[in-house]
Amino acid sequence: MSSSSTSVWSGSRVRDGRPRTVCDDLRVDYPNDQAPGAPVRSGIPEHGRVPKYYAVKARIALLVDELGEGAPIPTERDLSERFEVARETVRQALRELVLEGKLRRQGRGTVVAGPKLAQPLSLASYTEGVRRQGRTPGRSLVTLDRFPCPDALAAETGLTRGEPVWHLERVLLADDERVGLESTYVAAARVPDLNTAFDPDSSFYAHLAERGIAFGDADERIETVLATPREALIIGTPPALPMLLIHRVSRDTEGRPLERVRTLYRGDRFSFTTHLRG
Repeated sequence: MSSSSTSVWSGSRVRDGRPRTVCDDLRVDYPNDQAPGAPVRSGIPEHGRVPKYYAVKARIALLVDELGEGAPIPTERDLSERFEVARETVRQALRELVLEGKLRRQGRGTVVAGPKLAQPLSLASYTEGVRRQGRTPGRSLVTLDRFPCPDALAAETGLTRGEPVWHLERVLLADDERVGLESTYVAAARVPDLNTAFDPDSSFYAHLAERGIAFGDADERIETVLATPREALIIGTPPALPMLLIHRVSRDTEGRPLERVRTLYRGDRFSFTTHLRG
């Protein structure tokens, strides 16, 4: 906030046993005690002019912090009257909070979303990562087919062109909520009876471990994408929802090709963590 700006702060609300100051002026920023991970000055441009929708978004974000997971928020009409702005301004603020995963649509209303799943960037399976956070992992089979390895897959993984490969496509679940879509390619010679001996709802990594196949290393790339219409339909999200896409090519402890995985994670439900050493 620029030094020439004025603001009106009034009252306080108690959160975690500490008073929290509430700003009654839509022109100003979040409270100064914002978390260290928040954007610098919470996105206020250097010229100090705050877009009206963003100021409303900041006020709704404070309200979200005080409500529990699953709690409904006021209607667009109520919020527009409370903040004395147009409903379209409120609608834009809500859209961004939904995309960020702080809110979610439920029926005809909007409720507070739960915390994002923090998935570690490691060779641990999706199952292990979700269980560590007290959630119940699951998968739902979309397709399992077998075909000759195409040129592009052979070049990327080191498999032999034309050798039989499995393609396993599954929806990722957390507490029965659809949160992603995973496509796995693996040489049929490594798991010849995948279609009969593997439970699609279980961990593929655990299945490999039972066969004495261990992961050695992997190359991984992360990018932000929009889902295709088919992917959005399968996951059950709007096509405009940003997705986190992970490409992984894995090898066993002897350096032989093991799997090629393409995984889409909902951007509003996932974050990724890793530990770095100098």
